[in-house]
Amino acid sequence: MPKNVSWDAKGNWEAKGVWGTQDSKGRGFHLDRWQARLDQLRITHHVPGASLAVLVGGDVHELASGVLHRGTGVEATTDSVFQLGSIAKIYTATLIMQLVESGELDLDAPVVNVLPEFAAADPEATRTITTRQLLSHTSGLTCDFTHDTGRGDDCLARYVEASQGVALDCPPGTAVSYSSVGYNVLGRIIEVLTGQTWDAALQDRLCTPLGLEATMTLPEEVLKFRAAMGHLGEPGQDPEPAAAWDLMPRSAGPYGRVIATAADVARLARLHLDGGTALDGTRLLAAESVAAMQRRETDVPDKWTVSADGWGLGWTLYDWFGAPGFGHDGASIGQYGYLRVVPEAGVAVVLLTNGGGARQLYATLFRELLQDLAGVRMPDSFAPEAEPPAVTIAPFVGAYKREGVVITVTEHEGTPHLVYEFVDGMKDLSPPLEMDLVPVSEKVFAGPGTGAFSEDWMPVVFDTLTNGTQCVYIGMRAAPKAA
Repeated sequence: MPKNVSWDAKGNWEAKGVWGTQDSKGRGFHLDRWQARLDQLRITHHVPGASLAVLVGGDVHELASGVLHRGTGVEATTDSVFQLGSIAKIYTATLIMQLVESGELDLDAPVVNVLPEFAAADPEATRTITTRQLLSHTSGLTCDFTHDTGRGDDCLARYVEASQGVALDCPPGTAVSYSSVGYNVLGRIIEVLTGQTWDAALQDRLCTPLGLEATMTLPEEVLKFRAAMGHLGEPGQDPEPAAAWDLMPRSAGPYGRVIATAADVARLARLHLDGGTALDGTRLLAAESVAAMQRRETDVPDKWTVSADGWGLGWTLYDWFGAPGFGHDGASIGQYGYLRVVPEAGVAVVLLTNGGGARQLYATLFRELLQDLAGVRMPDSFAPEAEPPAVTIAPFVGAYKREGVVITVTEHEGTPHLVYEFVDGMKDLSPPLEMDLVPVSEKVFAGPGTGAFSEDWMPVVFDTLTNGTQCVYIGMRAAPKAA
């Protein structure tokens, strides 16, 4: 029996010490064990630094490993802050649901009812896109429109104006297509209805009542904290510090610009596990709103890029062999974050990293953690079989286009081939990417690739919009067939 044991009236014991907290039913968190595992996997996958927070049994356990900056050698600690990337969308979605339950916003009314200046490239889409569609990535609005509108408090208003001519990925309601533009529109709705900037609304309506003292949105606020630097490099090698710490404009806030500790992210997850109440009993969301966010709004053809089985109102939804879960992934320049929640077990796990093989670290560590703490088995990594099925690419040959990207699919001597090219305003982002594809099933192919959202293989998924148009999914973004 461990030392420092206490017994309750039912004869169950609880032990607290260097191994964390564990009870007689096997629930708990062995701090030293997982610290050693985090250290080992971080080194194996060339991740400079990582912070891990685990919510189990109502307690948040914090671990850190490595360095924040390979150039300076500053140690990663549990109070270090990382850029969350798209995990920021959960904060925005939570604020939106507060406005819905207060009666200030109707999920199914057109966005233009609240935001008359909103305009999609297609007039019919402008008239019909709803807040529900924005939250569930079914609005058709595109993702990769990064536009710097300055540091002023009007940055979101100016962003929404600038995005008016950006082409849709697909007509509203015809498919799911991951959209950062949509979340900036949500951010602007928050500003109009609260009379605050999105940054201020986040602090006043979420961070302060939840006690998130290490969660922020602006770079000057980061100066009080130990901050992680992003790192970039070739797979399988130690990466080098990125050219700059902060490459996101202020206008990226609602879709990707929150900076926080892993523990603060876990505390936000606890709000959603606890039915919308803070630790002190303050109700920030109705239980019905919390449930609505976790209810499936749409299926996801690409079930591998962010491990998604479906999408709710903000949350990515998972089906781990019958065990439901929710969460979100995020990436900025050289920083990658992963959040997974198992509601039936009351478990949330947050991993924040600053480069290297972050996806491989996440995949191995989370499989072990969720199995140990929640009895959940996560699916295997995406990869083709050793003997791939005999599938032809012929029905999918052609060019596919979405804003800033052209994807060309060809076949040469029986080998499927793909070219991913940045065009128009994104043409200087990266040279064209070329790869041979390996069949996984009739509509799913695998291309070699590593990064925040893939391990050794990248999914390429062909599907059909509800209007009959063929499309291809890469990175959860739908590109309709153009030729």
